[in-house]
Amino acid sequence: MAKPLEGIRVLEMGQLIAGPFAGKMLAEFGAHVVKLEPPGDGDPLRKWRLLHAGTSVWWAAQSRNKESVTLDLRTPEAQDVVRRLAAQCDVLIENFRPGTLEGWGLGWDELHALNPRLIMLRVSGYGQTGPYRDRPGFGVVAEAMGGLRHLSGEPERTPVRVGVSIGDTLSALHGVIGVLLALRHREQNGGAGQMVDVALYESVFNMMESLLPEYAVFGAVRQPAGSSLPGIAPSNAYRCRDGKYALIAGNGDSIFRRLMSLIGRIDLADDPALAHNDGRVQQVGRIDAAIAGWTSRQPLEDVLAALNEARIPAGKIYDIADIASDPHYRARDMILDARLPDGTPVQLPGIVPKLSETPGTVRAAAPALGQHTDEVLERLGIDTATRESWRTRGII
Repeated sequence: MAKPLEGIRVLEMGQLIAGPFAGKMLAEFGAHVVKLEPPGDGDPLRKWRLLHAGTSVWWAAQSRNKESVTLDLRTPEAQDVVRRLAAQCDVLIENFRPGTLEGWGLGWDELHALNPRLIMLRVSGYGQTGPYRDRPGFGVVAEAMGGLRHLSGEPERTPVRVGVSIGDTLSALHGVIGVLLALRHREQNGGAGQMVDVALYESVFNMMESLLPEYAVFGAVRQPAGSSLPGIAPSNAYRCRDGKYALIAGNGDSIFRRLMSLIGRIDLADDPALAHNDGRVQQVGRIDAAIAGWTSRQPLEDVLAALNEARIPAGKIYDIADIASDPHYRARDMILDARLPDGTPVQLPGIVPKLSETPGTVRAAAPALGQHTDEVLERLGIDTATRESWRTRGII
């Protein structure tokens, strides 16, 4: 069965996380993705985090289903190859600092004139316009500017990061949404392409829920609150007898009543002042103390069993060992068995979202550096002698 993006040709010029994550998602749903990498070391992600046989195991997850072509984009020959590829592509992904492609003669105006159907996804720290456009931008800085870092951590403590590159991946998701919208627009409007401008900080800010309207109306500046969820009660992490934590979300009105009944606090369940969330928020300390008193008397597994029986949303805090051994992850195909190039077994994340009729697939393992250079250039009509000359000169 055809995949949703089968026939869509993507040229990925990004490195590290944001652009390539967007390319990964498009490839999983059928797009043909050609990834450009600099000769020699390739995408820096190949050397990030833990390495096996000299290559990051992260690479195996981030770059599956892609073709790898090496090109030194600083050279006129490579720039001409990009133009020839872009002329044939539906989507181009890049996450260079604004102005970089323009300096190579590969900006939006040039490529759009060459291929009016082209959709160009541009991911950068601050966007293609505005006073900060020329600043270097990484996801971690965007998380701070977007408001997330201020909210992360315990009150009166140093703000902490989320632990993964959430600013980059949020931007990639926004980029994929933008590409799909642009493809739909192109379908409806005579084949006209457009530019999709995604800023890292804006992608984070878009997730900040009620921060801005609360500030605009009340002057309220939300502060970090540790494991609790300010303004929504009860929702927190509660320590159990064995030192582990149960995350309990008893903030629905009927759920709250069931929770209070379960822990033996009928007085709280029947208190009219606590019937709705706004009243519970005013007495959240009292409610949290009651729940913590109950969880502290029994181990985590008993706590979760009782909560699940009472239909109260709750769970433990998973580390990766918990994830890798969890039967629900397996049942949902969220842990895929694969092999690294030398045959070493590896587990990789499954594909999201789940489509009932046209699910995403892993069709090919992550490529070796430049694995498809000759194949792709040959498709463009670049002969063997020229390719060998370029290879000698470090162009490919």
